[in-house]
Amino acid sequence: MREYLLTLCVTAAVTYLLTGPVRKFAILAGAMPEIRARDVHREPTPRLGGIAMFGGLCAGLLVAAHLSNLKSVFELSNEPRALLSGAGLIWLLGVLDDKWGVDALVKLGGQMIAAGVMVLQGLTILFIPIPGVGTVSLTPMQGTLLTVALVVITINAVNFVDGLDGLAAGMVCIAAAAFFMYAYRMWFGHGLESAAPATLFAAVLMGMCLGFLPHNMHPARIFMGDSGSMLIGLVLAAGAISITGQVDPDALKLWAGSERAAVNAMVPVYIPLLLPLTVIAVPVADLLLAIVRRTWKGQSPFAADRGHLHHRLLEIGHSHSRAVLIMYFWSALIAFGAVAYSVNSASVWILLLVVVLSAVGLVLLLMPRFTPRAPRWAERFVPPRYRRRAVPAPAAEPVTAAATERREPVPAGLHGATAIGDRSRFAHTRKVPSGPA
Repeated sequence: MREYLLTLCVTAAVTYLLTGPVRKFAILAGAMPEIRARDVHREPTPRLGGIAMFGGLCAGLLVAAHLSNLKSVFELSNEPRALLSGAGLIWLLGVLDDKWGVDALVKLGGQMIAAGVMVLQGLTILFIPIPGVGTVSLTPMQGTLLTVALVVITINAVNFVDGLDGLAAGMVCIAAAAFFMYAYRMWFGHGLESAAPATLFAAVLMGMCLGFLPHNMHPARIFMGDSGSMLIGLVLAAGAISITGQVDPDALKLWAGSERAAVNAMVPVYIPLLLPLTVIAVPVADLLLAIVRRTWKGQSPFAADRGHLHHRLLEIGHSHSRAVLIMYFWSALIAFGAVAYSVNSASVWILLLVVVLSAVGLVLLLMPRFTPRAPRWAERFVPPRYRRRAVPAPAAEPVTAAATERREPVPAGLHGATAIGDRSRFAHTRKVPSGPA
């Protein structure tokens, strides 16, 4: 566990330290597109944050390759190299899209090529368990198609949800944390060496997101862009494909009797193997709803609009930060609920806890304008917005005509914050010479 934490910290530190220089580079390179109608932010913000995240990915894998307990992952498996190859391709495609823009069909083709490169190097789904049937072995063609489909769906789901500051990085970080817990248990709990690459991928992915979030929280100083959203989507899908395609059902020893009974007994265990379709169920649902909505209107499924879930949260009255936290809550509930169910599916308390938390989430979702009020005895200790009685604003000082007659203009701030409104408190006056010039 200590080596995983070290890998996570190195990845997060490198990503965090690289994001500042990358932001300056993005501004100089002109990677600051004009604000579109569907955008939520009000000022042009640089993109290309995926460059820092890719640097963190490379640093994390490089450090892990030199650690004693994780070195065997690179010696016995080709999956880390497959991940790095596919990530490099998808990252390069995203950088080109952030700077110059790439057609949607070209991006789709690039995503399929990146997934195909990983398949050629061994990162593919070999078999899947079907309840009531048993373990079904896939042909190379079937495994390739299923792997490519899972990668493309995950990449676009993360890309679709990247609409608010800190939303995509936070949701993927939550998914990676839940996936790390599950993969680590599969490795050390059941002694499955084939789960080691997926555990490493989850640790690196958490580091990438945690290192980028301080720069991306509202108000964001930089966006990850497609170079970042497609990258973290591919890493998340690679971890799920790794543990799904390489875990041998016979090694779990969870059954007694026929193979059909074995697969039925392993249904809770294989629920998290459907990651990322479970841990990022919210982005996937948003993706499916967007496709249906746009097709119903006669538009292209790739046409951008303001109908995503986070846009709807803003429309019903939630603030930017509250909308992000609500999406975090639902992602964590689904992800960790699936992991908890896989550990103990017979526990009624897990089901009751999920139901109660779901009710809490619905209450928060339906009360966008709710503001808690402190009791009267505690009003002096809380901010004014939580007090029952509004505090009257202090009267403005009168401004004489002589002070305003020769006032010098105050230059606008970095974001134009001082360009609007009266700044009488900071009025700059100068004396007019009485004699001739």
